[in-house]
Amino acid sequence: MSTGEFNALIHAPNRLQLCALLASVDEMEFRTLTEQLGISDSLLSKQVKLLEDEGFVTHRKRTANGRPRTWLSLTRDGRRAFLAHIKALQAIISDAK
Repeated sequence: MSTGEFNALIHAPNRLQLCALLASVDEMEFRTLTEQLGISDSLLSKQVKLLEDEGFVTHRKRTANGRPRTWLSLTRDGRRAFLAHIKALQAIISDAK
């Protein structure tokens, strides 16, 4: 079994959950993410900024019903890093058995 690559940036609880949510879709609206994660807009913004700075998350703005909306998605590198991190966690868990 490949051990993957443990990623300390992704591993933080809010960022791990954020990546897991984004990995399951092409993109997700910012508001939906705050609701799913149960965190404030400012905390989500901070987590997204860290992931964006690493090139793992991207965002785009669209207007819906006259209101600006932000949509987030994992980049190709972000998806690879997340999947490698999951493999690393699985290896750690299997070693603990």
